[in-house]
Amino acid sequence: MISEKEYADRRKKLCDSLENNSLTILFSNSLKQRSNDTEYPFRQDSNFYYLTGFKEDKSALILCKTKGGVFSFLFVYKKDPIEEMWNGKRLGVEDAKKRFLVDDVFEYDTLHVSLKKYMKNVTTLYYDFGLDYSKVKLVKRYSKEIYSIKNIAKKVQKMRLIKSKAEIKLMEHAIEITKEAHHRAMEKAKGCQYEYELQAEIEYIFKKKGAYSDAYTSIVASGNNANTLHYINNNQSIPKNSLILIDAGCEYEYYASDITRTIPSHGFFTPAQKELYSLVLDVQKKIIKMIQPKVLRSELQKESERLLCKGLIELGILKGSLKKALDKKKHKKYYPHGIGHWMGLDVHDAAPYKTKKGKEIPLKKGMVLTIEPALYIDENDMSAPKKYRGIGIRIEDNILVTENGYKNLSQGIKKELDEVSC
Repeated sequence: MISEKEYADRRKKLCDSLENNSLTILFSNSLKQRSNDTEYPFRQDSNFYYLTGFKEDKSALILCKTKGGVFSFLFVYKKDPIEEMWNGKRLGVEDAKKRFLVDDVFEYDTLHVSLKKYMKNVTTLYYDFGLDYSKVKLVKRYSKEIYSIKNIAKKVQKMRLIKSKAEIKLMEHAIEITKEAHHRAMEKAKGCQYEYELQAEIEYIFKKKGAYSDAYTSIVASGNNANTLHYINNNQSIPKNSLILIDAGCEYEYYASDITRTIPSHGFFTPAQKELYSLVLDVQKKIIKMIQPKVLRSELQKESERLLCKGLIELGILKGSLKKALDKKKHKKYYPHGIGHWMGLDVHDAAPYKTKKGKEIPLKKGMVLTIEPALYIDENDMSAPKKYRGIGIRIEDNILVTENGYKNLSQGIKKELDEVSC
């Protein structure tokens, strides 16, 4: 778990980068309506959670930086026995004062009074430009005299690029749960008739092991469905002798895992499936070995495209020389996406890929990213040899950048040909 001291240290680090005579405000997420009078399960705003570790809605954090020092104030929803009977317990002001390392805690309903008070003599206001309209309206109500308004989200997201030891442990735990879920899917695949049956097996493990939420909507794509990159219907029957692309990961204490495995529906690969799978797996291993500090993601991308394009030519799926195929981006038809993305509090972690000047940020110790090469050959692609049509393969692991190289956090999840066959 992440300590209150670590959250306090994050707030201090953020404040060190802020201007004097500034006020920063971050809000919790709001409940989101599902239908009529029901809401989706609440999930805290990632930036707010990164700085507080607080999981309740109707809360806010104010950071005041003056020449006299930095002051932090947390606003939490009041305790109300009748409301708690319907919607669950609240921490409340008094218990929040005991838990959080802030200068003071107030009721959320008094936030407007505090904003009016603390915005006096403020010259710079920081808030998240992505706020919903009601919160923006509240902030701007008291900021008419402030000449500089800046987006705090970008500063927090930049901090989130480098993961602490505590964050890495939470991600490792999420991946360990996801490992068990994928292995269960591999064991159960032969006995499942529909995609949603496998989805149920996976998400059963998530819940059983204490990961109360998916990191994203699970993809269980059999046959040609795997060639729809964000296929989430998961409602089709599983074709005989097809592959099943499973992209599923849990979230544990707000930290994500993101794993893709592609398995044979009936326990064995056809020769064509084996050829494509071996190509993707070989490319993934080579790209992972490239990871170390100072390497650019664009270098990983370029090499993954070169290797996949070369393999497609060798299999007769693409024609001509490697150089011409790459120049004309012929491989993009079969490999249209990036090699990977940052991962953390969000499965696609909202951290920057470039500096303010547009320069690419190189890999650094403590970053976590996915590596996920793939090939997608649609069943209606008449330009591809018939034996390869309708096959979609992606293999994805979660990689931590270390001081001298990398650590594959999901190394224990089976992916070798003989491991995912039976």
